[in-house]
Amino acid sequence: MVDSLRVAQQDYLFSGATKPLSFRKQQLERLRTMLKRHEGELLKAVKKDLNKQEEEAFLMELGSVYQEITHALDSLENWMRPMKVKNPPSHAGSKSWVHHEPYGSVLIIAPWNYPIQLTFSPLVGALAAGNCAVIKPSELTPHTSSAIAAAVRATFAKEVVAVVEGDAKTAEALLEEPFDYIFFTGSVAVGKKVMEKAAKHLTPHTLELGGKSPAIVDKSAKLELAAKRIAWGKFTNAGQTCIAPDYVLVHEAVYHEFVEKLRDQAHELFAEKTKKGKYTQIVNDRHYKRVKNFLNDGEVVLGGQFSPEDRLIAPTILTNVSWEAPVMQEEIFGPILPIFTYKEASEVLARVRSLPNPLALYVFSEDERVQQLFTEQLSFGGGCINDTLMHVANPHLPFGGKGASGTGAYHGYESFRTFSHQKGLLKQTTKFDFPIRYSLGTLSYKLIRKLFK
Repeated sequence: MVDSLRVAQQDYLFSGATKPLSFRKQQLERLRTMLKRHEGELLKAVKKDLNKQEEEAFLMELGSVYQEITHALDSLENWMRPMKVKNPPSHAGSKSWVHHEPYGSVLIIAPWNYPIQLTFSPLVGALAAGNCAVIKPSELTPHTSSAIAAAVRATFAKEVVAVVEGDAKTAEALLEEPFDYIFFTGSVAVGKKVMEKAAKHLTPHTLELGGKSPAIVDKSAKLELAAKRIAWGKFTNAGQTCIAPDYVLVHEAVYHEFVEKLRDQAHELFAEKTKKGKYTQIVNDRHYKRVKNFLNDGEVVLGGQFSPEDRLIAPTILTNVSWEAPVMQEEIFGPILPIFTYKEASEVLARVRSLPNPLALYVFSEDERVQQLFTEQLSFGGGCINDTLMHVANPHLPFGGKGASGTGAYHGYESFRTFSHQKGLLKQTTKFDFPIRYSLGTLSYKLIRKLFK
């Protein structure tokens, strides 16, 4: 079935149907109409799977996808134009340009933490670039997976967009197929397997992974605002966000004041939701047990409450945490936030560099020299100065990791580029010809050496 689906999509692409601007815009409009028409079912499904409330789900799941679609529709004609490039003196008489060509049938493997957004945001880029797509939603959010499948099947011909549901074995079967491109969002461990499978067919791919993303609070930071934005960025979606702050490094001069403000802000933002059963759940029992064990890795100064029946862990702040503790050995991906102190900027640089490149980094400081130091001297996928998460919602910014946090980028024009092969073309004049390249004598050789300097 998977093989026939992929072949059908590749044949459809070979027909040339997906390449015109009008067709691509039509598919993007169709995607937007589909999301609006099925918005209610999708939001209900994600509530069943994660207890994600409608307001948060719309903002974090659908809002950014609508924004991506609008941006692509407004920009696509310009993106598709052949990009003229210069010629060196050795290529006199010729014209050169870059043509963006769709890869073909692309495979999108989506995660469970933002199951709507991280399924359809890559799809925007795939359709804008003129591809067909096979989507594999996460089996860990089964209601959302079913809602996505129903919406897509009611909207798109399977030759253009198709959904294949199933567990890890289904994903493995899909990865055995020679798709023209693979786009994967998920854990580092699974990302390595995807990369290994892609290597079998030399399939180009994008890996959107994660890692331990730090937030750095300088002594010049506006602490109240920093605390509020870090609490929101960390504890939204129960910390199940690949770019959530994973730990905080606070200058010792403001450490105690910051911790107090962080406690107050986290309580203000999330205590009522937790109390009323409106806080996002941990996705399943295995992840719940893993995250709950981290509660033992430090001193709890806020939160610490948990409910196995509801898979609920309250937003929790930990202090007095050892760098060797289990909570610091892997991405937390849950509502637990360890806080550390530092004296000198050099300590921060050394500590962050000792860990794999994070997907995100957040610097809170009013000192532009400090902002510049950390953002320029540390390697990370992307980030914010005096905010968290918001860079990912800007369709004009590329989003992607580096090293262990991923490879490749998307959003806006980067999505179009990611799902397009850049084909270099040269057109040579037939009005004249240079005989020197066919027969090299002493004089012509000297001339060529000058041309190629």
